[in-house]
Amino acid sequence: MKAVALITGSSRGIGRGIALELARAGSHHLVINYAGNQAAAQECRTLALETAGIAGIEVEIVQGDISSGEDRERLIDTVRQRFGRLDLLVNNAGVAPNVRADLLEAGEESFDRLININLKGPYFLTQLASALLRESDPLPGTPRAIVNVTSISAYTVSVNRGDYCVAKAGLAMMTRLYAARLAEYGINVYEIQPGIIATDMTGPVKEKYDKLFAEGITPIARWGEPSDIGRCVVAIAGGAFPYSTGQVFNVDGGFHLHRL
Repeated sequence: MKAVALITGSSRGIGRGIALELARAGSHHLVINYAGNQAAAQECRTLALETAGIAGIEVEIVQGDISSGEDRERLIDTVRQRFGRLDLLVNNAGVAPNVRADLLEAGEESFDRLININLKGPYFLTQLASALLRESDPLPGTPRAIVNVTSISAYTVSVNRGDYCVAKAGLAMMTRLYAARLAEYGINVYEIQPGIIATDMTGPVKEKYDKLFAEGITPIARWGEPSDIGRCVVAIAGGAFPYSTGQVFNVDGGFHLHRL
């Protein structure tokens, strides 16, 4: 029997990188969640199966907007019906502001959208998923775990996208809350804080960050790749940190270091 991983927002970007690295490890069946881009989800499924090779994993794609309570329930119900268990939940789905707006002028519509998708969605999806995680008998050598993908924006101020920063900071606290609550069930909860990662989200500001990398914004002078995040998830999924929960993993090229 293989473990089962659900990765939200995994048709593209960081989520796809996580799915492909888990497929390469070959230890988990995968549930690929997407909100609207079915073609990208199908492509991710094909790539995951090719990457897994003879590992014999199964890959399902499930549409669902995690800001919707109905969709969250359907997503977990689909995992339960298809596989009967859940071992790893990766809360990755998230969006950037439609328009970057100064903190003193930004409106409520963008704020509500980001909170609903980036914070409220994973908060209540985790609540639902934790029931299935608790029902799933642990497999030898494979922990039951939850990983929340936040951002350096959880602690780094960007006054033209305050809504995004607030949502990610809330997700960081959510990690600690669920880590404390689920420890008694043997379910560990972790946070990954990606730095500047090459995805569709950062594409529009590529020139800005190319310049910042050249100026030394990070000790490791390159863009991060979705696979960098994926490898961290694989280590967690493989049980590399059995005596840690609520732990933050900085996958940011050293951005978090204070330097003189």
